[in-house]
Amino acid sequence: MPKTSFQAPVSQVAQAIEPFRVMKILGEAKALEAQGKDIIHMEIGEPDFPSLDCVHQAAYDAMQQGLTHYTPTLGLPVLRQKLAKFYECFYRAQVDSERIIITPGSSSALQLVLTAILNPGDRVLMSDPAYPCNRQFVNLLYGKLVNVPVDHHSNYQLTLEKLQQHWQEGIKLVMVASPANPTGTVIEQSELLAMAQFLAEKNAYLLVDEIYQGLVYDRPAESILAHDNLPENVIVINSFSKFFGMTGWRLGWCVAPKSLMPILDRLGQNLFLAAPTPAQYGALRVLDDDALEQLEQRRHIFEQRRNVLFNAMQQAGFKLKTLPQGAFYLYWDVSEWTEDSEAFAAELLQQTGVALTPGTDFGNYQAKQHLRLAYTTDEAQLLKAVEKIASFIQTR
Repeated sequence: MPKTSFQAPVSQVAQAIEPFRVMKILGEAKALEAQGKDIIHMEIGEPDFPSLDCVHQAAYDAMQQGLTHYTPTLGLPVLRQKLAKFYECFYRAQVDSERIIITPGSSSALQLVLTAILNPGDRVLMSDPAYPCNRQFVNLLYGKLVNVPVDHHSNYQLTLEKLQQHWQEGIKLVMVASPANPTGTVIEQSELLAMAQFLAEKNAYLLVDEIYQGLVYDRPAESILAHDNLPENVIVINSFSKFFGMTGWRLGWCVAPKSLMPILDRLGQNLFLAAPTPAQYGALRVLDDDALEQLEQRRHIFEQRRNVLFNAMQQAGFKLKTLPQGAFYLYWDVSEWTEDSEAFAAELLQQTGVALTPGTDFGNYQAKQHLRLAYTTDEAQLLKAVEKIASFIQTR
């Protein structure tokens, strides 16, 4: 019999999902590395430190004891309780452990929350630029995006004034991140509270991404959950990836209003059943005081790297419009040298081995005139990268 031709059908919504461009750049950089080229990795948003030894030991001990079965969908009760204690000690916030769900990475927390809240056609407001996967999750659920352009005048963040200016009927959720990816900037707590109160009057939720909140500089770590008069419309997501350095363990969490917890539990049962058990036991250990002390030392290293990179860029004649207050990113306006940040990044990688991420990964507004630099490598490499970038620009 002749072989039957088969055209593999895919959904229109899946076809419309945009690629995560930083992963393409990472792949190209790795390919060049395999050819023997010296690459300075400043593209990927991942700490270069390994997860703590005590985390490895805790997971190993759990496996040795046979603790490798499913946990409840909401997560190990002892981990949820320990996270509640962490909020009390670290953020001076009173959080009921019954409001916490442990997820396979914060991406799963985002998926759960958006699935729980959105109907097709509901609107979600967020800044442009913003973390790219946020847009894709909304698109997957047939939501409608309201993208608000932001620049250095508002510290690349949404404000209450911008919410009021861009408000539309049908907005169900506003998403913010503090500190933000790709800019490393924060929203002041008073502004966050005002935004939450405004949205409560509009019967809309505020989702606050605090994934980088432990990695802040020149200021204390803060959580919106520390406010006593916080309205019931606030949802917080966080992760063990960035501050806690457990990227590959794929573990995050969400703090939601109690009214949402039953539906989040039910969705989790269907979408992922439970977060990885060994990772949860590792997370239990990383919340201990001695582990947090080690993470604080790493935070100081990131702060020093920020200062070294920022100063080196300035000295090289590159004017930066914001000093990041957290995370491990600089957002750099390169409009003086290019109108196409993707082409610029590709050429820079090929000619110099410096891997950066184009602003087009994070939205549309001024995206082709920005690059993101991640200071997730040591100071010597950062200084070398600035020299290479300066030489590259001088020869263009």
